[in-house]
Amino acid sequence: MLPLQQFRDFIEQEQLFLQGNRILLAVSGGKDSVLMLHLFKAIGVDVGVAHCNFNLRAGEAQRDESFVALLAKKLDLPFYVTHFDTKKYAAENKISTQMAARDLRYNWFEEIRDKEHYDYIALAQHQNDAVETVLINLSRGTGISGLHGILPKRDRLIRPLLFLNRQQIEELVAANNIDFVEDSSNTSTHYTRNKIRLQVVPHLQEINPNLEKTFAENISRFAELEAFLNIQVQKLASEIFDRRGDGVYIPLAEIARLNPQKLLLYELLKPFGFNENLIQEILDSLKALSGTHFFSATHQAIINRNDLVIVKKNKLVTANQFIHPTNKSIVFANHEIFLTFTEEIKFATELDKAFVNADKLIFPLTLRNWQNGDKFIPLGMRSLKKVSDYFIDEKVPLHLKATTPILVNGNGEIIWIVGMRQDNRYKLTTATKKVAIFELKIK
Repeated sequence: MLPLQQFRDFIEQEQLFLQGNRILLAVSGGKDSVLMLHLFKAIGVDVGVAHCNFNLRAGEAQRDESFVALLAKKLDLPFYVTHFDTKKYAAENKISTQMAARDLRYNWFEEIRDKEHYDYIALAQHQNDAVETVLINLSRGTGISGLHGILPKRDRLIRPLLFLNRQQIEELVAANNIDFVEDSSNTSTHYTRNKIRLQVVPHLQEINPNLEKTFAENISRFAELEAFLNIQVQKLASEIFDRRGDGVYIPLAEIARLNPQKLLLYELLKPFGFNENLIQEILDSLKALSGTHFFSATHQAIINRNDLVIVKKNKLVTANQFIHPTNKSIVFANHEIFLTFTEEIKFATELDKAFVNADKLIFPLTLRNWQNGDKFIPLGMRSLKKVSDYFIDEKVPLHLKATTPILVNGNGEIIWIVGMRQDNRYKLTTATKKVAIFELKIK
């Protein structure tokens, strides 16, 4: 008999899904996923079957696809299948075949889930898979999240077989005469997971015959520890993060007070893509000169006077953008400048607006990045000033210097340091007849 009550209890205990939810099952044709399919069918859940053909095992892969297709038809279930050129994807992305297959299948499962209106994707991983994942993570280096390995539920992915180990699954499949297909690659030690499964785990089981149960208990503890740490980190971030329009400012004094320093700074900066090596570099450089940069894949951290500033990577536009009288707006990096004209002589002091004497404009105007040697006459002053000196006097952070647009007239004169200061030569006077209003919006 199938362990239907245990299956139901585990689903309820881990709150994997709700009654009435539709579940997309990832079925390879192996004993694990086929058992999962029969369990779901037996308890009456609305399911569909998804199968990936990675084109890695020639005729055997086609055999697996045909088997799963026939099984889905026999059980009168929706069937979805796709083919991948896994080796090509791995080569193009410079990753292992295993990682390529993982990326491809998860992305496709999510596409099908969303398109066909399923609530969750069910994967047939069990307790032994969880053991192997933790061991792989430990051998490669990991933080707390790697110690809990595979969780029963994460976002739209659920793993309802984590209450069973491999031996129990094999016994259930045999006892219930369930047909399946065997993946010959499971016996190859070419892959890291198989090496762990075939060469490492058996030795650990000699030391602890209840290895899977012990790891399941440890994984639960580590998951709770991670949850506690996340709560504390979120609380800490709310206390020391100064979130501004241009980025997140963290006082260096607050970083110096963190204890344990490296762990907490890593957890604080992890959402911005900074790894442990970069965290150590940041800590080693806290007393470095202002302007020192550190880069993740998506963000940069800058030591700016008394703060560590986290901003998205610069999106500098090397080509100038041109503004004509007919332009209603123009986009420059993450800025959008709107241009309107009026004969009403009005002026406001908002930094995101410039009110310019339109008769002095020589089109096309140019919107560009700051350049060395740029000079302008700040509004209210009479003499030229280097833009670089203006930035220093106003304590403009380095990352804003690099991304602030400069609006330049057709004669080469600066009209506006966008969002900061207008040039005095283009201010409104009693003789002004027409006003050009430039308005900044950050995208």
